[in-house]
Amino acid sequence: MENEQIIERFCDDLWAQRGLSDNTLAAYRSDLCRFAEFLSERDTPLAHADSLDIRDYLAHRKSIGAAKTSTARSLSALRRFFADLVRRGEREADPMALIAQPKMDRKLPDSLSEAEVEALLDAPECDDPIQLRDKAMLELLYATGLRVSELTGLQMEQVSLRQGVVRVVGKGGKERLVPMGEQAQHQLEVYLREARGMLLGVNRSDVLFPSKRGVQMTRQTFWHRVKFYAQQSGITKPLSPHTLRHAFATHLLNHGADLRVVQLLLGHSDLSTTQIYTHVAQARLTELHREHHPR
Repeated sequence: MENEQIIERFCDDLWAQRGLSDNTLAAYRSDLCRFAEFLSERDTPLAHADSLDIRDYLAHRKSIGAAKTSTARSLSALRRFFADLVRRGEREADPMALIAQPKMDRKLPDSLSEAEVEALLDAPECDDPIQLRDKAMLELLYATGLRVSELTGLQMEQVSLRQGVVRVVGKGGKERLVPMGEQAQHQLEVYLREARGMLLGVNRSDVLFPSKRGVQMTRQTFWHRVKFYAQQSGITKPLSPHTLRHAFATHLLNHGADLRVVQLLLGHSDLSTTQIYTHVAQARLTELHREHHPR
């Protein structure tokens, strides 16, 4: 079977069996294609690669300065790929069995102080439909901790203003109910009443936050809007698309929220993923202690 065919078969199986997102599948496909290209210089088909090929590939990635996170994701793709070949009986031994996962530097997520979040949320002037939409999106994002892709993909049926909750479909198709809070609920009501219809125009769509063309907004478009309002509010910290999600988790923990509650709200399947935010909260407490303790 050709490299391209075997990669597509693998991705199709992942989609069917594990419900991985399109972005994750695209990343795995890209990782496997890069490894296959490396192997082509050795006239080695992808399915026939051995441990030495994989070690040489890792050395090659290190030599070109590839990021550790990127290499770790590539190894994850290769582990799943070769495990799938073994499961199918197309290989007797798994070449990844002797390949160790690289140690990752524990990077704390970028976050904002509560004052900076307030400034960001107040940045939209709400004098036109787009800014009313953006205000509602920012408020909802900070109130719920949604992923940006979850926010931009929200449909009308996923929001209950009466109950004050959002039904989110997260990674792997898992659903969770997240309370939106009074302020976000109020801004959402204003937006729905005064702006959404104007943005849709003659278009008919169930998307909650349409773009100015009346269709679903992309993650990239919303990210540009966040950067615009950050500049307007004087925030100079480096931001990421998930900055408000990080702030949501950190501020909840700072105010005494239980870690497992935060895990459920964020939609993390593993508590260890959520625990990184305890380090952010502790770092903030240490800073406050240093600033205000008399000794």
